Amino acid sequence: MTTITTIFIIFYFFIKSNNMSHLPKLAIVGRPNVGKSALFNRICEKKLAIVDEAEGITRDRLYSNADFFGTPFEIIDTGGIDSKSKADFNEHIKQQAEIAIEEADTIVMVVDGHIGVTKLDEEVAKILLRTKKPVCLAVNKIDNKAQENLIYVFQTLGIKKIIPVSAIQGWHIAELLEAAFENLDISEISQPKPPGISIAIVGRPNVGKSSLVNMLLDEERCIVSPIPGTTRDSVDVPFMYEDQLYTLIDTAGIRRKGSEHEVVDKFAAIRTQRAIERADICLLMLDSQQGITTQEKKIANMIEEAGKGCILLFNKWDLVKGFRMEHCMRGVEEDAIFLKHCPKVFMSAKTGRNIDKIFGLVKDVYDDSLKRITTHQLNKFIAGALQKNHPPMIMGKRLRIYYMAQIGVQPPTFVVFVNFPNLMSDSYKKYLYNQFREVYGFPGLPIILHLKGKKKVVGEREAAAIQESHDEEELGKLESENKGKEEIISKKKKAKKPKIEEEFDEEFNDDSVEEFEVEDSSWDS
Repeated sequence: MTTITTIFIIFYFFIKSNNMSHLPKLAIVGRPNVGKSALFNRICEKKLAIVDEAEGITRDRLYSNADFFGTPFEIIDTGGIDSKSKADFNEHIKQQAEIAIEEADTIVMVVDGHIGVTKLDEEVAKILLRTKKPVCLAVNKIDNKAQENLIYVFQTLGIKKIIPVSAIQGWHIAELLEAAFENLDISEISQPKPPGISIAIVGRPNVGKSSLVNMLLDEERCIVSPIPGTTRDSVDVPFMYEDQLYTLIDTAGIRRKGSEHEVVDKFAAIRTQRAIERADICLLMLDSQQGITTQEKKIANMIEEAGKGCILLFNKWDLVKGFRMEHCMRGVEEDAIFLKHCPKVFMSAKTGRNIDKIFGLVKDVYDDSLKRITTHQLNKFIAGALQKNHPPMIMGKRLRIYYMAQIGVQPPTFVVFVNFPNLMSDSYKKYLYNQFREVYGFPGLPIILHLKGKKKVVGEREAAAIQESHDEEELGKLESENKGKEEIISKKKKAKKPKIEEEFDEEFNDDSVEEFEVEDSSWDS
């Protein structure tokens, strides 16, 4: 290691020494393209790391909690170590691997059983043996017992514990973990703490997501470069701020479908979508110089459909000249209606401008997502809204709202009980939605409102009135809205029936009463 790297690692552990719970850490290292990420996914039993045949897919360190026969531990995936490679970000990848080696309690070195010992394997083995930490050699791609004799050639690396494994087949994984934790005291390990508030940082490529993570953590946690698409995996980073535990999720930039030229780009987009789904709050980052684009609108729709809170970050505001914040905010609100109610921060991840405002907004939006409103308060709101603006008459009938109740949080979900949901016009929906925003706020959160109609009993008198008053077109609409009136409609269409059929109908339908319920209709923001 160079002197600068050593100083950086010492500084990193000084920053890391918060009151976070310490679990035993297992680092997976090796040269490129030997199956480290596949083994990482197999041990943590999740498809977190992107696996591909190409070299250099993994760049940042990836962390995940795993379990070994009831004992929790933390596993770290690293990029391939290749000191002679001239690939992009090679030095950064090597630095990330060195930090993982220094941080780990035990190390698993992965090699390719079919290729045999290479010079890079020997170089990595020397680095690991110098650490004086427990090292176990995993000879990967050994799919059955007939191939176990391939492991003996790796004894020249000087590592005593050699285990044949298959990351794809899941073969000998338990034996590998048993050998890795053999000399560690794991009897007093406590269960890991909950992840706290999960924050996903999303946006287009090269808008400054990784730079923001590094600025918040005050360390080079994620690789940063001017090249779009530097981040590929979703990187989870626990972080303590003002006695509140957060989990920052740095994600890959979501490209347009036509710009995803490589399979890795498609995998990265899938990982980002999953990060949005498991996050509590999403930070949608924009490039202030370019403004909001079609891609940001699509990402905002993804956040809204997932029911997550959203905070808008205008990054690189220090580079914008000649524009006012008010004009920028107005333009965004006109282009994306959902973003109108989202908190907005004009910031710079490079200089740290206004970054201190982010966590206060995150806490407020998160608290609002858990807020509940009593039915009594909601009924008072409905009464006030009806007094200001009565619903219009539709087909001679007026919408009646009986009461409103909250049925869920994260996102806030409400149900409105009415007489007929089809009498709720789009304009009145928007009116109620805007009134609800004015009274209760819920900034940055989608509000979901469901309409539920009452049960209605249809008798013979009502059926006769319908036959006399409605023409054929209205009967067609009635048929689509209420399947329970099919017998009445069929009588209207068939003016004359044979006498035998009429007697048959009278025998079975004279005193019948049909009960139906109007299907739920939902509308959201």
